[in-house]
Amino acid sequence: MSEDKKVNQEQQNHSSQSQSPQRRRGRGPGGGGPGWSLSTPQEKAKDFKGTVSRLLGYISDFKLQMIIISIFITMVVAVAVIAPNYTRYIMNDMQDVITGTMAFDDAKAEILKFFLIILCLYGVRYVTEIIASVMGNKVSVTLGRKFRRTMRDKLEKLPIKYFDSEQTGNILSMFQNDVDVVTNSIQQSLINLISSMFLIVGVLVMMFIISWKLTLIAILILPLYILFTKYIAKKSQSKFIKQQRFLGDLNGNIEEVFSGSTVVKLFGKEEASYEEFEKINQDLTDVAQDAQFLSGLIRPLMEFISNIGYVAVVFVGGILAGAAVPLLIGDITVFIQYQRSFVNPILNIAGIINQLQSTVAGAERIFELLDQVEEIPEQDLIDFPEETFSGHVEFKDINFSYTEDQHLIENLNLEVYPGKQIAIVGPTGAGKTTLVNLLMRFYEVNAGNILIDGISSTDVKRTNLRKLFGMVLQDTWLFAGTIKENVKYGNQNATDEEVITACKQAHVHHFIETLPDGYDTVLKEDAANISQGQKQLLTIARAILCDPKILILDEATSSVDTRTESYIQNAMDYMMEGKTSFVIAHRLSTIKNANLILVMNDGAIVEQGNHKELLEKKGVYADLYNSQFLNQPT
Repeated sequence: MSEDKKVNQEQQNHSSQSQSPQRRRGRGPGGGGPGWSLSTPQEKAKDFKGTVSRLLGYISDFKLQMIIISIFITMVVAVAVIAPNYTRYIMNDMQDVITGTMAFDDAKAEILKFFLIILCLYGVRYVTEIIASVMGNKVSVTLGRKFRRTMRDKLEKLPIKYFDSEQTGNILSMFQNDVDVVTNSIQQSLINLISSMFLIVGVLVMMFIISWKLTLIAILILPLYILFTKYIAKKSQSKFIKQQRFLGDLNGNIEEVFSGSTVVKLFGKEEASYEEFEKINQDLTDVAQDAQFLSGLIRPLMEFISNIGYVAVVFVGGILAGAAVPLLIGDITVFIQYQRSFVNPILNIAGIINQLQSTVAGAERIFELLDQVEEIPEQDLIDFPEETFSGHVEFKDINFSYTEDQHLIENLNLEVYPGKQIAIVGPTGAGKTTLVNLLMRFYEVNAGNILIDGISSTDVKRTNLRKLFGMVLQDTWLFAGTIKENVKYGNQNATDEEVITACKQAHVHHFIETLPDGYDTVLKEDAANISQGQKQLLTIARAILCDPKILILDEATSSVDTRTESYIQNAMDYMMEGKTSFVIAHRLSTIKNANLILVMNDGAIVEQGNHKELLEKKGVYADLYNSQFLNQPT
């Protein structure tokens, strides 16, 4: 019920009062205070108390604002309880004039006085409500900004392993849905909870003043509210948990299908993908309908219990009206109105508590992210001497596994001399990319050590370590921005001339020049407005511009045609001159001139040597090479 409707209803109830002047000037019904609908329970928290404690720690930064908000809310509730009583005075004075117990002039002056008091009180209430709302909103959005900033900072400290095991949609959901649930609850539920609690106290005091006997009847009904609310909330809780899970499945399905819409259309799977979506959507609809139905029973059931209470109050009040010290009809009418004002905040609190379950569940997900194990802390760190850096790399007794029960690399030893080009080949899953990831500390080794110029990679900051490397991956990554900004991503201080030179070396300059805006052409999200080969060339230009100490090429020419590949190979040969280079390749024609070719299988180096030596061994490498070149149909 809206605030205006509540006030109008209370004024209509006051107009029916009929009491003696002395009794009529006692305190009347409260204004009901702010009214909020009962929220439905959602996902239940696993550790409610612990999460609430941590959440309060975040809110403690806004302690002063919360105190001020509480003060203003107290003022709002006080006005809501007191102001309608002056309306009662006005109605009583008008009745006194009608019955002849008060002169019209006296009543006129008193009515004007009460009117001005009411006007001032509601003016104060309006101002304080606005201030409390604005401050609550500020606390909410500031807390949201703090959460997102902390989470964003945390993500940068997490190892690649976390991102490999966590769905992207789930991480986005934490930043969007969970943070919004928590911050909106701070803005609404917490303020509403404070208001409802104060309103209960204020109205309860008024009820005791009018009749302690009727008040006891109203209080005796409270256990019924609690029992039924708890029972229904418990039944609906599991439904809401399923609803949240199905909602996550639905979001994941939408993201997956539409990000791969080209492939879906290619294979004519529109109907199949729609049927899968429809199944998940129907499951979500069914469980949401059940959850909403169960939680929707709370308000009507509470209203039913309230009506029973009203009947009991009227019945007992009627008996007390005939007692030796009678309870006037006006007292009973006022008490019933107060009882209504007493029930509403109780229902609000029940709804808020259920909503807080969802809030704490969202906070738990946020804290689960913040509690993830970060990359191994770095202590006693040193720097690479840039002047004498040579690029000598050693792998000593390396053991590594992605999972405890599946070993990938065991006792691997490798020495790469400065300025040499090392090619790594082998079947899919042999551990080629893993070896490079360990070198750059995207993953930490389980045992052993990796030395660069005799310095352990763990003795250097990861940021300083990775500055040594330039990396071109098979999976290109470009962001929404101009071509120039994308190429300069690894070297922000590069001049336009250097950018153009790098693009010429990568054989992408001519293509850029054909675009209407040239180097200022804006790429769409994931560079969807250029081809995959052109994306690859731009990432190669980025690596060239970075001018790294050590170069890593992971299938760098996989997305270009053979003619462009030859151009790129020449550019790469120029760029790799004098630098230690690791080249992962499936096209063995691109690595014929490598100083050393490592053949990996099941995480181990099974063969090594140059192209000629490996062919003469007639082993794994020879089989791979012959399968590509000797068995081609003529």
